[in-house]
Parts: sequence; structure tokens; C-alpha cells
Amino acid sequence: MKKETLFIAVATQKGGVGKTALTVLLSSYLHYLKGYRVAVVDCDYPQYSINGMRERDKKMVTEDAHYKSLFYKQSKALSKKAYPIEVSRTAEAIETAKTLINESEVPLDFVFFDLPGTINAKGVLSTLSQMDYIFTPITADRMVLESSLEYAALINEQIITTGKGKIKDLFLLWNLVDAREHGHLYEVYEDVIAELGLQIMKTSLPDTKRFRHEITTEHRPIFRSTLLPIDKRLIRGSNLEEFVEEFLEIVKSK
Repeated sequence: MKKETLFIAVATQKGGVGKTALTVLLSSYLHYLKGYRVAVVDCDYPQYSINGMRERDKKMVTEDAHYKSLFYKQSKALSKKAYPIEVSRTAEAIETAKTLINESEVPLDFVFFDLPGTINAKGVLSTLSQMDYIFTPITADRMVLESSLEYAALINEQIITTGKGKIKDLFLLWNLVDAREHGHLYEVYEDVIAELGLQIMKTSLPDTKRFRHEITTEHRPIFRSTLLPIDKRLIRGSNLEEFVEEFLEIVKSK
């Protein structure tokens, strides 16, 4: 029996809540640290942020001796290549993913999609309907939350409950959580989320500067990269490990 490749989108219509960053973190953690086979389809026109990060990463591991050494050691240890990233217009994203699957030397476990931040963009709704799972990051900012809940509720009502697509589940995720605010305010918001019939992950991700640590000439420990794994010294306290484990529980449950 051929192994199913799961289509995953970290999707929202509100900018600044970590959609693209979470896509990279999930992809890299699963591929480099958990042994899964991953690919990414970057549809976030016109910036194509994930593809842009890959180009910056490639430049650094090519030109900087420190990162060149890290990348060489990692490649030998893992005995597998970096995960592929393909740029695509949203309307062609599913076909792009199928091509990646067919051309891959090994079966892919996950294809992650980075979609435009508006549901009204051409092809977004039809592409979302072909996801197996959608994860929508939210923050406690009222405007962000209202926009994100409207987005998630629309997908739930138009696709999931009607059975017009492949979506098995949609989960909200608290991201950029300020520890000083975490408490009663979040409980109130979660009551509203429950009333809307939406699900929220148990794990939340804190607002911490370590999430911004990319490959730089300063040679700091790396948290976010498309070519190198997260520095294990930065994982503790980030809740990323817990988030990935809960993610795997969700996507393996059906």
C-alpha cells in the first residue's frame, strides 16, 4: 500500500502572527530532527518568504566556512538532502505538490504550503480545501483574533462541515504568547472559540526573540533555517518540541 503524503497548511489572513515562521520551524524540525521527509510549496506571492530564506541560507553555507562545516557534518550524519522548496502560484499549488511527490527519490511524509494571507486571493479557498490539516496561529490581540476566528470559521463552515474538501481537522494555535498576560484573558477567548465550534491546540508558543535567530555572520545559535536544524540549546523553554509532538498526535490520529 502506497504511503499517503499529508498536505498541511499553517494558514491565516492576518499578518505578523508567525504563519511563515511556523511553517519553516515545523518543516525543519520534522525533517532534520525527527527523521520525516518533508517538502514545501511556497505560494505566498509576491514575497515568497520561505524561498527567499532558502536562498539566503544557501548563500551562507556556500560562502561562510563556519556554516559550510555545519552543513557538511549534518549532511553526513543524516544521510539525506535538504527538503525541497518550490515556488508556485496558489492555483497551481496542488499540482506543484504532486510533482514534488512523484519526483521525490523517497516517499514524502508531509508537504507544507505557505499560502497568501487572504482567503479572497485567486485559488486560496480551493487549495485550502485540498489540505489534510490546517493550523491557524492566533494571538491575544483583539483585531488579530477576530480576523483569525472569522477566517477559521469560514473554512469550517464552507469546507469542513459541508464535506466539500479533504480537510480532516483545523486547529487554532496560541502563538507569541506573553507570559505576563497568559491567564484569565485567554480563558475568555477560549470560551468564544469553543462556542464557534473550533478546536485549539493544548500547546502554546511564547513570544521569544530566539524564534528570530536565523543564519547570520555573527554565528549565533540558529533557531530558524531551511538548511540547518534548530540548535538544541535553544529548544528548551520554546515549547517547540511539545508543539511538534502534539502536531504529530493530531495528524496521526486519523
